[in-house]
Amino acid sequence: MPELPEVETVRRGLAPVMEGQMITRADVRREGLRWPFPDRMAERLTGARVLRLGRRSKYILADLDTGETAIIHLGMSGRMLISGTELGKFHHDHPAPEKHDHVVIDMENGARVTFNDARRFGAMDLCATDAVNDHKLIATLGPEPLGNDFNDSYLVEALKGKNTPIKSALLDQGIIAGLGNIYVCEVLYRAHIHPARKSGRIAAGRIAGLVPIIRDVLSEAIESGGSSLKDYRQADGELGYFQHAFRVYGREGAPCQGEGCGGTIARIVQGGRSSFYCPQCQR
Repeated sequence: MPELPEVETVRRGLAPVMEGQMITRADVRREGLRWPFPDRMAERLTGARVLRLGRRSKYILADLDTGETAIIHLGMSGRMLISGTELGKFHHDHPAPEKHDHVVIDMENGARVTFNDARRFGAMDLCATDAVNDHKLIATLGPEPLGNDFNDSYLVEALKGKNTPIKSALLDQGIIAGLGNIYVCEVLYRAHIHPARKSGRIAAGRIAGLVPIIRDVLSEAIESGGSSLKDYRQADGELGYFQHAFRVYGREGAPCQGEGCGGTIARIVQGGRSSFYCPQCQR
């Protein structure tokens, strides 16, 4: 599933062709994806102008001049792909529709944005812009890890006394919004913390030290265009590159890259998800 860096990369790719532009036509080709689409979604999108593209956790938020906001979740395999834009002197025509092109949005500048989702775990909804923070998908989310509300004092207090493994705690969207399996593995490796350690038994100083590491890992991933493992693509169709910088994720049996370590990357399963770590570096 795309995590915060992938969703932020897609948002940044969409912004130049969508912000300030009117949606001239919205073609909704099925009744829904993970959940049914809202009533009259095509009609409510058509003619609306996109004022701003934002992001909250793993959701893209498109504020419209109609007073509504489109909430978009990519799910497991969703892609938001752009066609028809000019790159230098070359104009790219729109490709023929594909089987899993479920929502197609034409912009007044000639760009087309296509929501393609082979596994149909994605979602789209519309709600009043002034009620977005109360939407069922948004209301329970914790602070953004790259925002000012996420700091060492907050994280120490949030994890104090918790019997939950630190890996599970960092994946809890009510504690931190947007972190997923890949980046939590990488964060814990850099912090030298075993993924099964109980959150409440880790010293406050080590918990506080997670904050800058989380920011660094996410920022580096965004700069690299996210991580492409299976389905993920940037809005221009290109792959992300952060997977080439993984130090533990997906590297079971490979040597640890820590200087002088000599350990071997191991894998355990926590909550149905694989956790990759170095038994020697992470305690």
